[in-house]
Amino acid sequence: MTQPTQRPEWKALEDSNLGVDLRSAFANDPERADTYTIKTDGLILDYSKNLINKELMQSLINLAHASDIESWREAMFAGEEINNTEARSVLHTALRRPSDDFVVVNNENVMPFVHEVLDKVKSFAENVRSGDWKGHTGKSIKHVVNIGIGGSDLGPVMVCEALKPFSNRDISTHFVSNVDGTHVAETLREIDPETTLFLVASKTFTTQETLRNANTAKDWLIERLGSSDAVAKHFAALSTNKEAVKAFGINPDNMFPFRDWVGGRYSLWSSIGMPIAISIGAENFQKLLDGAHAMDMHFRKAPLEENMPVIMGMIGMLYRNFHDYSSYAVLPYDQYMHRFPAFLQQMDMESNGKSVDRDGNEVDYDTGPILFGEPGTNGQHSFYQLIHQSPDVIPCDFIFPVKSQNPEADGDHHKKLAANVLAQARALAFGQTLEEANGKTCDVFSGNRPSNMLVAPEINPFHLGQLIAL
Repeated sequence: MTQPTQRPEWKALEDSNLGVDLRSAFANDPERADTYTIKTDGLILDYSKNLINKELMQSLINLAHASDIESWREAMFAGEEINNTEARSVLHTALRRPSDDFVVVNNENVMPFVHEVLDKVKSFAENVRSGDWKGHTGKSIKHVVNIGIGGSDLGPVMVCEALKPFSNRDISTHFVSNVDGTHVAETLREIDPETTLFLVASKTFTTQETLRNANTAKDWLIERLGSSDAVAKHFAALSTNKEAVKAFGINPDNMFPFRDWVGGRYSLWSSIGMPIAISIGAENFQKLLDGAHAMDMHFRKAPLEENMPVIMGMIGMLYRNFHDYSSYAVLPYDQYMHRFPAFLQQMDMESNGKSVDRDGNEVDYDTGPILFGEPGTNGQHSFYQLIHQSPDVIPCDFIFPVKSQNPEADGDHHKKLAANVLAQARALAFGQTLEEANGKTCDVFSGNRPSNMLVAPEINPFHLGQLIAL
């Protein structure tokens, strides 16, 4: 395959003038914010505070076209084996498509399977939430413990935290991932065996860390309830290995499968999302899927020049390869989203952490940044000093919901939060001169540091689905 660096469009970017001054750009173009804003299904992306102009954006879009993004995009949605190293489709998008869609993999329309599993997940979740599911001693479930690692942990725990206002507060959700025995031991101290359901999340049911923790939980349960028969009433499996699940003692009727075209870091939309469905309910889980599907359709249908994922991806590529910005911060101004950066670390860094191309050839460009983040305003009292004033430039994504989930107890908290996020984006873009700092050199900072502003009406299941898919 042709390396991107050998394309004329890449060479054109190398020859471009990358010296954009944001103060001047805004002063000379009162319409700049409107020009570089995209809206879709309530979500707003303002990318005007990036080091771009019309010529640079056109060059980026030209490179996107030359790289055949449209064809690769359609191949993904169509179920073609774009993961050529493992001969697999990449079809997490199918998990959130309507049941009457048609997606063929190996001569099978996979949509009936997707919705059969989805319906089974929803039904099981509602049985647990309603109290109809009983444990070994006849008591309803009050604790759900998800045992997984990587994508089987990071996605579900992030969503459960982000959507806590929509959860059933009578059921506590816990997550165990680390093979360090402290993680499972501390969780077991908080729960009652008679009212606990364990979800073992492992596609192959062979993941070492997950099975070690699952067996510890199993031994703990049997010891306290006095019978191995209790396992079938207190364990369910999110897996495809029926024989291993059965050997563990889990009733195969309580096994929820997914296909090999679902990568772990994209799996929260599948049966791996069971703890989410139990926490927020079947209806809200569907809204999460609907939000992701809405973003899928925007990505698939919007022209590249007006396409949120494409524009954010191309600008990110510009910073990593043409400005040599090695890091990238994701800063949600919503406490419920405190696990969102950790989730995105895997999503971005595992996906792009490669040094060879599809044919196994060494690449001669940078494939991804170091991603990190914390919720605002905590990060402002932690690492923002470096973002504002160090020689290193770190592009940022600010995320802000217009509506607080706790307005009755909010007072002016949300107004202060809004003031902070807007002030941070402005300060990064425009800096502060010695005159503006009233002669205090310690308060002078250069500005001209890029950021995106993502604004959602609120962090609800639909809009969270959009943001994750984006």
